[in-house]
Amino acid sequence: MNAAIRHAGYLLICAALAACGGGGGSSPATDAIVPSASLAGLCAAPRQGSNDRSGTLADEKRWVRAWIDETYLWYDEVPADLMASTYATPVDYFDVLKTPAKTPSGRPKDRYHFTLDTAQYLAMQDSGVLIGYGMEIAVIRAAPPRELRVATVGPGTPAAVAGVARGDQLLMADGVEVSGGSADAINAALAPSRTGEQHRFSFGRKDGSVAQVTLTSAAVTTIPVPTVKTIASANGLVGYLLFDEHSEPAEAQLISAIGRLKAAGVNELVLDLRYNGGGVLAIASQLAFMVAGPATTQGKTFERLISNRKNPFKFTASQASMPFYGSTLGFSVPAGQSLPQLGLSRVTVLTGPDTCSASESIINSLRGVGVQVDLVGGTTCGKPYAFIPQDNCGTTYFAIQFQGVNELGQGDYGDGFAPGCAVADDFDHALGDPVEARLAAALAMRAGGACPAAPAAGSQKPTAAGAEAPYLRRMPLREIKRIDRPLP
Repeated sequence: MNAAIRHAGYLLICAALAACGGGGGSSPATDAIVPSASLAGLCAAPRQGSNDRSGTLADEKRWVRAWIDETYLWYDEVPADLMASTYATPVDYFDVLKTPAKTPSGRPKDRYHFTLDTAQYLAMQDSGVLIGYGMEIAVIRAAPPRELRVATVGPGTPAAVAGVARGDQLLMADGVEVSGGSADAINAALAPSRTGEQHRFSFGRKDGSVAQVTLTSAAVTTIPVPTVKTIASANGLVGYLLFDEHSEPAEAQLISAIGRLKAAGVNELVLDLRYNGGGVLAIASQLAFMVAGPATTQGKTFERLISNRKNPFKFTASQASMPFYGSTLGFSVPAGQSLPQLGLSRVTVLTGPDTCSASESIINSLRGVGVQVDLVGGTTCGKPYAFIPQDNCGTTYFAIQFQGVNELGQGDYGDGFAPGCAVADDFDHALGDPVEARLAAALAMRAGGACPAAPAAGSQKPTAAGAEAPYLRRMPLREIKRIDRPLP
């Protein structure tokens, strides 16, 4: 993993563990803004075998400013007095070129402005391959005494082979106490920069024992749909589907999962999106169709994308509207095949602060066509936004360019969707276990019961500005709404 991505991953931990500072300066003067096309590909270090041309860092920074002015959703809210010369690199300059506005709860309106190294982004965007140990770490308490717990462990990964399990508490990393030790040292252990790195960890187990584990980093392939099952209830079979990532391989796995549930005859569905940060928006559209079916979705808009008033991508009204896709799109299954569908008028979704972006689009868009979507768990992240990644000189820039709205024009959820039944994450049970707190509450409510009044087992994470803060330590690339397929 290169320095650009390593930096992006570090910022996530630093924000959660150490309350990082930073920022740039400003000047009363302004830089002239020219068309970005006149500066595209003018690079201080042109890449071999590319269309890059010889340029300067100043050219790269001027391109960044122009591209933001043309395509950024809130381009007219970017402070006008930010001088390129104040910032050492184009990435440093990009980092401050965003709106300073706040959501109603007081959080920054734009919390999703980031960059990645282009070569690494292209290598990993479709494969679902990440460098690490195959475990997701939840930051339960950010300030000392910190608390970090294992949220998920992928089958067959280095963490799984070493016996690491959901609910284990991370106590030490390379000899540094997690509760109050150096955030830099903890970051270095949790975010390896390349395969083959070895790091030592101490985990507190549920039975009170402590396990000493050495993990070797590897290229880990994520599994978008790790669990699909049926659960017997008094009202019939309930389907449970754990969906973790809107990646291209998810198309085939979701088709298989929904087909299995349809064949079993389920009449209820619990869709677990608590850790799904988003991804390819068209995958979300396909899943929403498979849940609701054609009778509800035919001729309806899954999501309409609103850009700034310059309409920088020159979308027509039809091009800016994504339908509920009822057939395969060629992501991981040959295009043009009909999708299976359950035809449900109601679905329960398990949510949390890491339910983000394309996952929130599923909730919003199903509600837009009259499907009852009941939320159990925590408030979602609040990201009704999307972008088209843009490369320039080896850096891929991600800046918000669209806000998504549903069939009814609804999409103002910058502070997330609040659950109808708030239940803390339960780290004492496996995901998909009927006694796991959020799933148990969903099953009880589907059977006519009430939302549990008492907090569930497991730790309750902190809140920020009145809303739950994301607490999985993961890269920004895993919390996006990606538009990478031409709209109609």
